[in-house]
Amino acid sequence: MACLGSSTTAGKGQAFDWIKVLQDRLGQEEFALRNFGVGGDLAYNALQRLSQVIESNPQKVVILIGANDVLGIVSAKVRRFYRFAKKLPQDPSPEWFRINLQKIVRRLKQDTSADLALCSLPPIGEDLDSTNPFQHEINVQVEKLSTIIREVATEQDIGYINVYEAFSTQMNNSRRRSFTEFRFFAFYRDAFRALVLGKSPDDICRLNGWEFHTDGIHLNGRGGLLLAGLVQTFLENTGKSAEENPV
Repeated sequence: MACLGSSTTAGKGQAFDWIKVLQDRLGQEEFALRNFGVGGDLAYNALQRLSQVIESNPQKVVILIGANDVLGIVSAKVRRFYRFAKKLPQDPSPEWFRINLQKIVRRLKQDTSADLALCSLPPIGEDLDSTNPFQHEINVQVEKLSTIIREVATEQDIGYINVYEAFSTQMNNSRRRSFTEFRFFAFYRDAFRALVLGKSPDDICRLNGWEFHTDGIHLNGRGGLLLAGLVQTFLENTGKSAEENPV
């Protein structure tokens, strides 16, 4: 199985490595999981890397992409950074996200025989009813892009993994905390904690005070285990359409 995505998929630094957990659960004999996650990638960037996925000759592909599209849509400073660092030809938008996601699915269907599944997005921040302007707009865009993901899965008759829905249910029963701005200093501080000081995602989570995230964006152990369970359910039910298998 090929796992295509951004830093949540890559599972490095302050991001919990849910793919390793899933591999350990499944064992190497039945499934070999290949990680095609690259930190900071938008759907456009994942599209540019599809040859790597196709060359791995996957039997299954799970795609979790869109969190960076959300951040680029909502935050002007993140958008400027992505335009330069990720060599984007245009500003992120929901419409452009849909186009790139459709291209990803169509090419994988054309060039592989793999069973495909699209994951909706884990929330960014942990207050789905926040009145904070930044968190509110983040919530709007995460829900909008997750709806697009489900629509593309349905129109292409592929699997859909209901990550957004599952996380939302869990978060509604947990302590609320808003993600009020993207701060580059905090991001690099947590990367230093992980890569230099050897702190685990759960160590960083405790330092920062999140329930499902390490920093409001990347998943900690609780969030990562929830995601791993959802993907595992998809693997165990492969072969059903998006409508038959809304995992």
